[in-house]
Amino acid sequence: MASGLPRTHARRAAVQALYQALVNEQLPAKDALDFVTAENSDKMDKKYFTTLVDGVSQEIERLDAELAFAIDRDLSEIDPVESSVLRLAVYEFIHRPEIPYRVVLNEAVELAKSFGGEKGHKYVNGVLDKMGSKLRAVEYKASKARRANKSS
Repeated sequence: MASGLPRTHARRAAVQALYQALVNEQLPAKDALDFVTAENSDKMDKKYFTTLVDGVSQEIERLDAELAFAIDRDLSEIDPVESSVLRLAVYEFIHRPEIPYRVVLNEAVELAKSFGGEKGHKYVNGVLDKMGSKLRAVEYKASKARRANKSS
């Protein structure tokens, strides 16, 4: 993960806030957000952090409905870290079309590696690959075609 990028740090902090809210079964609390932002304040894009946390929190039902397309079990059975990473990435797929599909996917995989279980990043990668085919179909097909051309 590129350590100096403000949006990377915003995503990292957002996953921490979303995870904390999920395990506490509540919306992200102001004091928790203040703690997460204080820890990362000099490195991250605070506006983007707020956009991500608020957006995921407000659209959680829609994001979960979208994820049902690509997951093999109920979302409640998925590790809370991976659930938080998946929701964040799907939110970006839907609402941040200017961010390339591969960037969203790679950032999510790196977050899962940093915070998730031993093989959680592989699961996140597989789910988001399916989500990319649905939510970013044109970009997804172009990316797959470029990668196929490079390998042949």
